[in-house]
Amino acid sequence: MKKTILILLFLTLACARKPQTTIAPWVPYDESKELAETAGNESIKLRFKLIQSRVLDKNAIWKNVADQIRNFSEEDYQKLKPLIQEQNIPTIQSHIQDGSLTYETLTQWYLYRIVKYENNKNEYLNNIIAINPEAVNEARKRDKNKSSQDHPIYGMPILLKDNINFEGLPTTAGTELLRNNEAADAFIVKRIKEKGGIILGKANLSEWANFLCLECPNGYSAVGGQTLNPYGRKKFDTGGSSSGSASSIAANYAAAAVGTETSGSILSPSSSNSIVGLKPTTGLLSRSGIVPLSSTLDAPGPMTKNVIDSAILVSVMTGEDSADIVTKNSPKNNKRYWEELQTGSLKGVRFGVNKTFLEDSIYKLNVEKIVSLGGIAIEFEPAKIDLEGFGTLLNADMRIDLPNYLKQYSSKELTLRTVSDIVAYNKQDSLNKIPYGQGRFEKIIDTNLSVKELDQLRVKLHDAGVALFEKTMTEHQLDIILSINNWNAGEAAAANYPCLTVPMGYTATGQPIGITFISRPFQEEMLLKIGYAFEQETKARKLPTDYK
Repeated sequence: MKKTILILLFLTLACARKPQTTIAPWVPYDESKELAETAGNESIKLRFKLIQSRVLDKNAIWKNVADQIRNFSEEDYQKLKPLIQEQNIPTIQSHIQDGSLTYETLTQWYLYRIVKYENNKNEYLNNIIAINPEAVNEARKRDKNKSSQDHPIYGMPILLKDNINFEGLPTTAGTELLRNNEAADAFIVKRIKEKGGIILGKANLSEWANFLCLECPNGYSAVGGQTLNPYGRKKFDTGGSSSGSASSIAANYAAAAVGTETSGSILSPSSSNSIVGLKPTTGLLSRSGIVPLSSTLDAPGPMTKNVIDSAILVSVMTGEDSADIVTKNSPKNNKRYWEELQTGSLKGVRFGVNKTFLEDSIYKLNVEKIVSLGGIAIEFEPAKIDLEGFGTLLNADMRIDLPNYLKQYSSKELTLRTVSDIVAYNKQDSLNKIPYGQGRFEKIIDTNLSVKELDQLRVKLHDAGVALFEKTMTEHQLDIILSINNWNAGEAAAANYPCLTVPMGYTATGQPIGITFISRPFQEEMLLKIGYAFEQETKARKLPTDYK
């Protein structure tokens, strides 16, 4: 009798055991019809030569995911969806505190969602390059040590643009050459990990931060293939170069992401994918351990679904880094930016409104909204400035800065050290490594400025950028300049003015558009407060229809 009962009990438990989740293998498919359809796009940036990567095997990504979601089902995914999707970090943390969620199930939810869409030939966005095989194990550790939490980033799964070093995954910058570039953590990654953040994986990007070729579509890299926009796959530009970071956050693939900007590389994809992007003052955040484009202009920054999450993520990454001299000017008070957001208001804030931008009906409508909330709008005619030499500066900087990164921060096994080496290497297999060419890289080789000439060019461009904003801001006593998307990214980069872009609506065809707030150096706290106040009143962001 006892034996019979034990057998029945065993059978009952076996039947009740949760079925394991498995991932179907990704099978590359013939995309020639899709590519032919893009050939008719008005924008050259949407005429694709390939979508799927010829370098990366997507099944290698799923190998790092399979064991982590084996005990996580579709039922779990649907049950937890209202607690996670489109929720800000404080709300997610509250669900964890009340027991509705754990850091483990949160991390599994994001991984499951990534596979759910990225393993579907009709829905994939090509925005993920790699997944951290230890992400769920790290989440379990956070669950066991909740008492050590002293920052809201604790336990939050974060994606990194794949030009940011993370020990445990290669840092490729999207180029085949660096596909095995194992390197130690970047300074900002150390900061995230110190406060308990979890690196979920690496996001696709425009190869070499959009500096490989003029013909390259935004979001294309040899390693990751073509990043697509969730608001219109193959229809809308993703922006670049932090394309995968923006596309993945728009689709709710992580709690937040980190991007980098030289000129527009956070602002452009953030506005194109209806998310919030902060391009900080160069010097607020360290660049050590990040594949560079320009030591003069480069800045990493947060890319999130909302302003409070950007405030949380930027706060954890700040700090002086002896390996990056520009951070000596970084504020030393470890600002907890998110705690002050609710004190922000549009009332009485003086906004500079570019008269030429008022031709955009969505911009005009949002300016009127700001005025209705107490903001003061002052129209101005933009000053004419000369940014001639901007491209030369980038060429000259990268010619110096990239070899320095390869020497100090890249894998020891990497033997190629100069831009000339890389150009020659790519030519050995141009079909797979550089299908759109490498014109910009070739121009780097031809740029040869003396130290004095480079310094003079930096000063000239900085003064020109400042002239555009500072003259107007001083004359009209402005707090903020209002722009659109990345339309003033070059001038802001030259002047080293921080920018925050926030969703402000969609065109008649459904294309996202962002309003961009620009202020003086190291005024990120004011930017975030004003951006938060605007966001709370407008709530313009909508989840992409096909990714709900």
